Amino acid sequence: MSRVCQITGKRVITGNNVSHSKRRTKRKFYPNLVTKRFYIPEEDKWITLKVSTSALRTINKNGISATIKEAKAKGFLK
Repeated sequence: MSRVCQITGKRVITGNNVSHSKRRTKRKFYPNLVTKRFYIPEEDKWITLKVSTSALRTINKNGISATIKEAKAKGFLK
């Protein structure tokens, strides 16, 4: 499975390693993803999502139902 957050859409980005002599070589920056189960009381079921830790903060702040609804509207979640 790809390294993409299902709530925020964060994904791997590329950049450069820069040495002391300023030589640049390509590298990747990976998002901080965790696989987590969430309980949705409205549907009375559990779902498993691969989310970034910043998305976990958003879920804690807004609630899982509102966050899933917003992610579906943006097209990140099917």
